Amino acid sequence: MHLSAGWNAPGNREQMGKYFGTDGVRGVGAQDLTNQLAYALGRYGAYVLTKEHMGDRPKILVAKDTRISSDMLEASLSAGAMSVGVDVVLGGVLPTPAVAFLVRENGFDAGIVISASHNPFEFNGIKFFNRDGYKLPDEVEEEIESYIDGDKEIVETFTHERLGRYQADELLTSSYEKHLWRSLSEDLSGMTIALDCANGATSAMAAEVFQFAGARVEVIHDSPDGVNINDNCGSTHMGDLTKLVVEKGYDLGLAFDGDGDRCLAVDETGEIFDGDRIMGLIGYQMKQDSLLNQDTIVATVMSNIGFHSFAKKHGISVLQAAVGDRYVLEEMRSGNYSLGGEQSGHLIFSLHSTTGDGLLTGLLLCEAVKKSKKPLSFWREEIPRYPQVIVNARVPEEKKKAYLEDDVIRNAIEAFEREFSQDGRVLIRPSGTEPLLRVMLEGKDEALLQQKAQELAALVEERLNQ
Repeated sequence: MHLSAGWNAPGNREQMGKYFGTDGVRGVGAQDLTNQLAYALGRYGAYVLTKEHMGDRPKILVAKDTRISSDMLEASLSAGAMSVGVDVVLGGVLPTPAVAFLVRENGFDAGIVISASHNPFEFNGIKFFNRDGYKLPDEVEEEIESYIDGDKEIVETFTHERLGRYQADELLTSSYEKHLWRSLSEDLSGMTIALDCANGATSAMAAEVFQFAGARVEVIHDSPDGVNINDNCGSTHMGDLTKLVVEKGYDLGLAFDGDGDRCLAVDETGEIFDGDRIMGLIGYQMKQDSLLNQDTIVATVMSNIGFHSFAKKHGISVLQAAVGDRYVLEEMRSGNYSLGGEQSGHLIFSLHSTTGDGLLTGLLLCEAVKKSKKPLSFWREEIPRYPQVIVNARVPEEKKKAYLEDDVIRNAIEAFEREFSQDGRVLIRPSGTEPLLRVMLEGKDEALLQQKAQELAALVEERLNQ
């Protein structure tokens, strides 16, 4: 069995003719991400990830979020894995970071998560973790794709007693929760916290996790029905959480996304505390506790100047990776750093996890607030956020990188940075899915930034569309 090489799910690396995008395979459930494709991903993904251990009866963990299509895809994917002699353990609804932890903790050969993270319910996705709990490198994804496209074939025969089985394991949730509690050095007693679970994968466990840690909590959007995941809730729509925190006087609020690998916060005044600020505060506390390896945080090129200024003030170095959690993790692993993340609230703590973990981020943020004996709003003021303005410049696909070699564009960028000195910067990023360059300007004066960004985007279009 193989699928046409021309098949592409929306949002994937279409220009490369591949199935995998930046975070697994994504598409509309049953339309793009079909049962046929799920079966193929289960079959060939399981084979590639376990073929070195076939004699040991390989075993993989499969979990999902709360989308209506997740059950259907789980069945097809699991059937594919069992067709190559792999036993499947069904974890049910679990956050993505739970799978990453449980794979390495329980000796699974691989883990697979069925989720489309913060996207609307009609989308779904399939992403893999290797036996060490890490997402797959490009070369492994490419090998799986080569089997799907028929460029490689499985020569072994899996029939009779060589077929895989599946079973459910309801104890996996408690194992993950205990892991989260062990990450805290002190409890959260005395804190009042509001939680927004996005009607997603954290819905059944978030309250218990924070209550057991000692906090008094109220939870909203924790009643998934298959179609309400991320629907005007969670980390992408924080209005309900903000209102709840202010009206009931909670110390802070935490918002997770659909698969539970991100967390954003709201302070007691109702202002949003983004991923940069969360990294800043937790990193500061980790440095105080001698847990911040080399006094360094790995951020991305999108992290705000205000975050950089706070880090410098407190003797913390900041390394910049490309946008995307895989690039943050690569930098962290190469230098043995203990904290990294993105503005989106996708934070990685290498002392505890191999991928972003929203519940863990929320726990450590609350712990840092309690240890500081100051409200979260104090830290929002301490970690300023400069305005960022992004304007898209439409350019031909083949000229996305030409701005690097254009003297006129380069001179315009240098002129802007001279004008704003240390209080501003320019960042130009090619879009991964559209013929666009994203022109981002950052500084103190938002109106002036908007004007300058429009001017620079127009210059880019003029120069690169000739």
